[in-house]
Amino acid sequence: MLLVKSDSTYKGTALVIGGSRGIGKACALRLADSGFDILATYRGNHEAAGSMKAEVEARGVRCELMSFDVSDHEAVKAALEERMEKEPPAVLVYSAGVTRDNLLMWMKKEEWDTVLRTNLDGFYNVARFVVFGMLRAKKGRIIVISSVSGRIGQAGQVNYSASKAGLIGAAKALAREVGKKNVLVNVVAPGFIETDMTDKVPVDKVLPLIPLNRLGKPEDVASVVNFLASEPNMYIQGQVIGIDGGLAI
Repeated sequence: MLLVKSDSTYKGTALVIGGSRGIGKACALRLADSGFDILATYRGNHEAAGSMKAEVEARGVRCELMSFDVSDHEAVKAALEERMEKEPPAVLVYSAGVTRDNLLMWMKKEEWDTVLRTNLDGFYNVARFVVFGMLRAKKGRIIVISSVSGRIGQAGQVNYSASKAGLIGAAKALAREVGKKNVLVNVVAPGFIETDMTDKVPVDKVLPLIPLNRLGKPEDVASVVNFLASEPNMYIQGQVIGIDGGLAI
């Protein structure tokens, strides 16, 4: 159990889904800097999760790890249902995501199913347990990590684009459902960010498409997530904020 601090800077617990690497890790670290305890989930890379935990705790806050597959509804239910009802987090960051890129005419059903189950079904599996506790508490913030691919589509990513566009629609609908209970739901849509997921991107072909002429860093995304999670004067609801260097202008 994460214990509440007496320190006036303490902001509660941030549940970061997919928090061990890349954008999720950057979000966990930035939220830790802002005074949140971190509850981070990951699928199976124990070494990466342990490294992230050490970095978070070095910032003087608590970090707890949970390992499960977000696409497995029963595993998510076992891990979160009872706990989220009793101890809803102040913030949920949904950052789980996978790619299985291929042209649609060659795309295998497994490639479609894996991406949709993790990226979109996973959000349902997690959010339905988190939202109930937030509604009872009459407060909470949900930040969904979508993608520029969900805004404008990308060739070779029909599955990924569909899943990320689905997250945008789900978040907008949820924002309408829960806004009256002071639960804020917003989306950030990163472009080409320097992570393991983009390590094969042909940079020389991508840069001319980006007005800022550089790839983004995970910290660029984390700064916006942190703002949406911690800014006290907040009147943003159901919005999609692009973090893509101008790619989707």
